[in-house]
Amino acid sequence: MFIPIAIVVNLADNIDKLLDKQVPLVEILDHYYNFSIYFSSSLLPLFLFLSITWFTSKLSSNSEIIALYSSGVSLKRILKPYMIGSLIIALFSLFTGMFIVPESTKKYNDFSYKYLKGNRKAIDNKNIFRKINENEYIFLTQFNQKNNVGTNFTLENFIEEKLNFKISSTSIRYIPELKKYRLNNYTKRTITDSIDILENRRTFDTIFSFSVEDLTPLNYVAESLNYDELISFIEIEKSRGSTNIERYMVVKYKKWSIPFSIFILTLIGFAVSAEKRRGGTGVNLAFGIGVAMVYVFFDKIFGVLAQQSDLSPILAVWLPNILFGILAIYLVRNAKK
Repeated sequence: MFIPIAIVVNLADNIDKLLDKQVPLVEILDHYYNFSIYFSSSLLPLFLFLSITWFTSKLSSNSEIIALYSSGVSLKRILKPYMIGSLIIALFSLFTGMFIVPESTKKYNDFSYKYLKGNRKAIDNKNIFRKINENEYIFLTQFNQKNNVGTNFTLENFIEEKLNFKISSTSIRYIPELKKYRLNNYTKRTITDSIDILENRRTFDTIFSFSVEDLTPLNYVAESLNYDELISFIEIEKSRGSTNIERYMVVKYKKWSIPFSIFILTLIGFAVSAEKRRGGTGVNLAFGIGVAMVYVFFDKIFGVLAQQSDLSPILAVWLPNILFGILAIYLVRNAKK
C-alpha cells in the first residue's frame, strides 16, 4: 500500500524534470521498478511493524487476545506464529539485501543523479588523496570524469618509510584508446643516497596501476555492491587509506542489523497492540507510528554520527536495535501482566 503512494508522490515531485529532459518512458518505468525495491527494502521492518500493529489491534478490539489468555494459552504460544513469520521475512530481507537490492540501488541512484538531482554530483572529485597500493600514494586537486582530466597530480613511491621517487605534473589525462595516462609538465625526482635525479618532460605517456574509477568512486558505491563484493571493496579501501571507510562499514553492518530489527519491531508491535484500549485500532496505530518515527530517527542520527565522528560504525548501527530491544523486552513483560 505504501509503495504506490511513494511512487505517486515521487513522480509528482519530479514530473517536470522528466518532461524537460525528455526521459524515455522505458527508463522511467525501469527507474520506478528499482525505486520500489529500494524503497521497500529499506523500510520493510517498519511496514511489517505497522502491519502487526494493525492486525493485533483488530484481534484485541474483538477481545480475542483476552479469550486466548482466558483459555490458558501462554504468551509464548501466542507469539510463536508471529516469530515464525518474522523469521521467514527476516531471511527474505537478508538474502535480498545482500544480493538483489544492491543492483536496484545502483540503477535507482544512477537515474536520480542523471535526471533528477540537478547539479548534485555522484562523486567527490576535489582534493583526492588515495593510497593505490602498499608503496604508492597519489594526490589531485580535482578530477573531471567527463573528459578524464585531473589537475596538480602527484605520485609518491615509498620503500618502507623512505621516499623512493616522486612524480608530479600540472595535469593528468586518461586516454582510453591508448589505455595510458598523459602527464603534462612531467617531473620525476628519484631519491638516492648521494644525489637526487631529476627528469623533466613536456608531455609523458605512461601506465599506472590505478584506474579512473579508483580516483573518484561513486558516493553510493558501497550500497550498489552485493555482500561479497562489498567485503572485498572494504578491504581494498582500507589498504588505500580511504577516508570513507566508516560510511562503507555502516552499509556492511546494516545488511545484518535490518533483518534483526524485524524481530524487535515484531515484539514491540505485538506488545503495544495486545492491550484493548479505548479508541480501538486507531489509538494503537497512532502509538505504533510514533514508535516507528522514533526508531527511524535513531537509526538515521547514529548512522550520520558514525560517518562524521569517532563513534564506532558497528555500535552506531546496532545501538538502535539494542535500545529498542530493551524496550521490546519491557513491553512484552508488561503485556504479559
